[in-house]
Amino acid sequence: MGVRLMLFLVAALLLLGLVLGAVAHAPLTFSVAVGAVIAVWLGVFALREHQGRNRGTSAR
Repeated sequence: MGVRLMLFLVAALLLLGLVLGAVAHAPLTFSVAVGAVIAVWLGVFALREHQGRNRGTSAR
């Protein structure tokens, strides 16, 4: 599982480099809206992971 996580993080960082260039040209309201969606998604993910660890199983 650790290798998959690392590959995901590397891919995410590569995509982040591409997106940062695009965000510089996007309207501020669009950038804020997309940032809010990503924050909610990460929050839901963290909550599910936390609940899965409390039960002693992975949240899948």
